[in-house]
Amino acid sequence: MNKKSIKTFLYLTLTLTLMVSCKTETKEVSEENIKFITIDPGHFHAALVQKYNYPEVDSTVYIYAPKGDDVTLHLNRIDGFNTREETPTNWNTILYEGNDFFEKMLSEKKGNVVVLSGNNRKKTEYINQSVLNGMNVLADKPMAINVDDFKLLKETFQLASQKNVLLYDVMTERFEITSILQRELSMNKTIFGDLEKGSPEHPAITKESVHHFYKYVSGTILTRPPWFFDVDQQGEGIVDVTTHLVDLVQWQCFPNQILHEEDVNINSATRTPTHISKSEFEAVTKLDHFPDYLQNAIVKDSVLAVFCNGEINYKLKDIHAKVSVKWNYMAPEGTADTHFSKMRGSKAELVIKQGKEQNFKPTLYIEIIELSPTYLINVIEEFKKLEKKYPGISLESTPLGWEVVIPESYKNGHEAHFSQVTEKFIEYHTQGNIPEWEIPNMITKYYTTTKALEIAKSN
Repeated sequence: MNKKSIKTFLYLTLTLTLMVSCKTETKEVSEENIKFITIDPGHFHAALVQKYNYPEVDSTVYIYAPKGDDVTLHLNRIDGFNTREETPTNWNTILYEGNDFFEKMLSEKKGNVVVLSGNNRKKTEYINQSVLNGMNVLADKPMAINVDDFKLLKETFQLASQKNVLLYDVMTERFEITSILQRELSMNKTIFGDLEKGSPEHPAITKESVHHFYKYVSGTILTRPPWFFDVDQQGEGIVDVTTHLVDLVQWQCFPNQILHEEDVNINSATRTPTHISKSEFEAVTKLDHFPDYLQNAIVKDSVLAVFCNGEINYKLKDIHAKVSVKWNYMAPEGTADTHFSKMRGSKAELVIKQGKEQNFKPTLYIEIIELSPTYLINVIEEFKKLEKKYPGISLESTPLGWEVVIPESYKNGHEAHFSQVTEKFIEYHTQGNIPEWEIPNMITKYYTTTKALEIAKSN
């Protein structure tokens, strides 16, 4: 059956429409409120954790940081949340500034949850020392940017268990609705079949992420700290953004299953630079020169080479996967960061696209391997079950199968996902436990990224 026939057949046979409904959940409040301590908030993700208030979290937040632009920008973002017209927050900030900021935090211990999102050079050390002192940690990715960091992080997870505290990283992409539905559909054997094993040349799962240095956050142009362009402080792309992609591979291919380092076999890993001119650097950092720590990365006298692009081709248990990240300076007009994902099943492929045809919005497709009347009927029946769990979703025929039509109410955006991760962390903290697969899978994730960097650099 050709593409036109498939489209006609589907269009005439299938029409699925449901009304959007909302569901509100009531969460148990912890007897003792969570008290945030924010450490050296150099990345805007630290502020996004506080984009909304939480009933379980004390409104007073203690910040410990060195003096400088990073903490000033962070405070301005928090102030913006407090003074916005719609759903303003009421955060009360108590700031300590000084070069001994971390030691001061450990001596005072004004809170019970350390929030880390900033310069990654010492992040693993900060995580380790916070846990050693009996504090929970909510850390932005990456929690480790090299093999030595990974070894310390692995020890820290064991220490967290001994200290009975929670160590968790911020995996926002698990809350993107197209990724959620791709995972749900991949677990439905009637629609998807079995996940293919794939090969290095034709992986069973592929994930690609494109990011931009020049971007808007909360309606304003993001000012990036100069050290963001130093891979010794931020980490290379292959250990930074790919953390999300490796996490999604594990979360989707082996849902709720424990994974270990020995389950990972890296076939190849590569790294390449993005070149940033002095004027481009100034536009996003507001600094008119390259700092001394970036001098070794300057090529052709005035161009900065940032190793922020990378690809990992690997095998996880018996499944071949490929993840890649690319950083451009600026997105085309009307676009933003983009994500592509494909999962290959025996009956269908689940594909997330975010190109011009999709108006640069993540869109999920079910692309049929082989169409039959029986398969079509089965898909209709199985999708009805998914509609009950996610009211309002529907199917619309395409030349290759269907587009999963998702109501706007589910599309809350990347910034809102930080609050969703924080709510999940609060839930685990309140319950006093975490799913048994989360910790070993975090360890496996950071083993994959740091080992890949080691291989890429050796090449």
